[in-house]
Amino acid sequence: MSYQSGNPLVDEVEFALDGPWAAYWIAFLRVVTGWWFFHAGITKVIESGFAFTSGPAYMKGMTGTALGGIPVWMGNNLAWLIEPGVPLFETLIGLALIAGAFTRFAAFGGVIFMVLFWVGNAGFAHGLVNSDFMGLLLFMTMIVLAAGRYYGLDAVIEKLDVVERHPKLRYLLG
Repeated sequence: MSYQSGNPLVDEVEFALDGPWAAYWIAFLRVVTGWWFFHAGITKVIESGFAFTSGPAYMKGMTGTALGGIPVWMGNNLAWLIEPGVPLFETLIGLALIAGAFTRFAAFGGVIFMVLFWVGNAGFAHGLVNSDFMGLLLFMTMIVLAAGRYYGLDAVIEKLDVVERHPKLRYLLG
């Protein structure tokens, strides 16, 4: 391997693993992101079942955010949905990402959560880029790169006849 001062990465690097580095990295990011949300959801289920009262309380406290009174209204009027929904959907989003099944659909759910967290924690003491924003970027990365196609079940699901007959389903997969 010769060193070239213009671009030291031009030579190929060989590994015993089959497949490109990018595919492994995308799959790794998908699984780690999935574990993050699965752990957050399943911990809530274990600790408080499907009565996660902190969710509506959190939304009621989102006064003065860019979303205006919408989350406050949701916290007051949709507690019956938010309490079981937060732990359930966090767990399901995490499992889907870990398995790589319906990845784009699951990641879109993660985007919704992260937008609410980002805006809800709108103190922005460290600027606009904070951990909630980085989580949002992780979920967007899962959508854009179709992360479920890399060592995930979406690669298998997309070959099924139903997906072949209805190619628009691929927008939920990948």
